[in-house]
Amino acid sequence: MNKERTISLSKNLHIPLVGFGTYLISNDDAAQAVSNAIESGYRHVDTAEAYRNEQGVGMGIQSGLGKTGLSRDQLFITTKLWPGNAQWGDTPKTFDTTITSLNASLGRLQLEYVDLYLIHATFDPGQRLEQWKGLVELKRQGKARAIGVSNFSEQHIEELRSAGLPLPAANQIELHPWSQKPQLIRYLRKNGIVPIAYSSLVPLSTWRAAKGQDSAKTEQMQKDSQDADSPFKKMAQKYGVSEAQVLLRWGVQNGYPVLPKSMNSARLKENIDLFSFSIDEEDMATIEKMDRGDGVAWAFGDPTRNA
Repeated sequence: MNKERTISLSKNLHIPLVGFGTYLISNDDAAQAVSNAIESGYRHVDTAEAYRNEQGVGMGIQSGLGKTGLSRDQLFITTKLWPGNAQWGDTPKTFDTTITSLNASLGRLQLEYVDLYLIHATFDPGQRLEQWKGLVELKRQGKARAIGVSNFSEQHIEELRSAGLPLPAANQIELHPWSQKPQLIRYLRKNGIVPIAYSSLVPLSTWRAAKGQDSAKTEQMQKDSQDADSPFKKMAQKYGVSEAQVLLRWGVQNGYPVLPKSMNSARLKENIDLFSFSIDEEDMATIEKMDRGDGVAWAFGDPTRNA
């Protein structure tokens, strides 16, 4: 991997700054999508137990490796533990079932290990520490090169510290110009935890147009993004790139690995082309003033919101 396009998770492990996200890609479509992404230059693929597409992702990884001649160690693969949510009638994972879950994910992915394994959410305070202990054990076994969390707040991470457990290497959270989470970002950086950005393209908003995904807040964001005077449209024209590239470059320029998703071959290549330009200081300062607080994809600790 080109280390100029990665960020360090640990002494010997680097995560690419641009990954391929697979949320809402069906299991049937995942194989072709992931294979195409690898052929297009993506070296990080992000999935999750809850996405129900790990089998397709695994097939896509094998296909992509075969077509490019890459070896497994040239890819960075992330998946996530679904922790279970009793409020949904879903049994929370224990230490033992956390171990079982990654083993099952590895089977579906056709892999011996993942590079990063995350707890997807914070649903059950009674089992959260046991789940994290499970991840610590999986790292010890070599089945996860690094372990982390997703959708965790500062309070959730401090629970781990208070229990005398190691802190996560990463926290995957919604991050984009309209949800910048400056306090949480400062905390993560102070503690050596890498923020990984999902939903980077929310200001474009079409990604939440699928049935069952829309909300009043998202609908307003969609209207805002279609404004002819949108600053992102102006910046895209200024730099000769797409609005999506501006939003993704903002994340990369802040040191956040990003996870764009597309089934379109042209956009696949466009979304990974983030190193041929940079956003100038004036525009970065303008974007910094756009923060609207909480995002649209998740509310910390709120099991009624989608991940």
